[in-house]
Amino acid sequence: MLRLSACIESLFKGPYEERIRRVASAGLKAFEFWGWGNKDIDGIKRIKDELGLEVATFVCDTGGPLVDPANREKLIEGTKRSVEIAQKLDCKTLIVTTGNEIQGVSRNEQHESIVEGLKAVAPIVEEAGVTLVLEPLNTLVNHKGYYLWSSAEGFQIVDEVNSPNVKLLYDIYHQQIMEGNLIATITSNIGKIGHFHVADVPGRHEPGTGEINYRNVFKAIAEAGYDGFIGLEYWPTGEPEETLKEVMEIASSL
Repeated sequence: MLRLSACIESLFKGPYEERIRRVASAGLKAFEFWGWGNKDIDGIKRIKDELGLEVATFVCDTGGPLVDPANREKLIEGTKRSVEIAQKLDCKTLIVTTGNEIQGVSRNEQHESIVEGLKAVAPIVEEAGVTLVLEPLNTLVNHKGYYLWSSAEGFQIVDEVNSPNVKLLYDIYHQQIMEGNLIATITSNIGKIGHFHVADVPGRHEPGTGEINYRNVFKAIAEAGYDGFIGLEYWPTGEPEETLKEVMEIASSL
């Protein structure tokens, strides 16, 4: 059965403790969040341990954009701090983003900066048993100017870094907007994917509200042998718990 994780940033409102408790009440076993710098990490650990939940992932502090080689030392230090938080929370996956394109600098140079930066921190996460997942985002609706929009370039970066602990975060919502061809891309690259994000297109709402056939996509992911988490990072159109129930029914019916 697919392992689902609730993104408490998009699904719920209110105090974080309440959001985490709602994850457990909905019947999910894992949750995720974005940046950790503004969070009560001790409180998150206490609640997750009390409820028997896992932290699937959160965003690594890169100290600035990966596309800028001048940020390399901040990247290394931020990764070290993030790994410490991950170990405290028993979290095995950290999300990294590239930052926006730098005007006047070639894409080849920015690509190389991303690769070299991830190579520099790969030994840190390998030693810690943590996986970094690099996330392409769409530039047509939500993230104009962001560097990495192509899953093909993302997989190329993963290949060039050549670490078992550096993979891709395949956000189905973002990639449907930019590329489509979801199932073929996912199944042919499943070994390079370390996390998924889920939302429908258009609107970034729960599966079933848009054009993506999530039953078929989930089935393809399961049949490909993927055993990581699938993060539910959508903005619900109704009561979050009701939408989660519907998604869980799709996942459990495969």
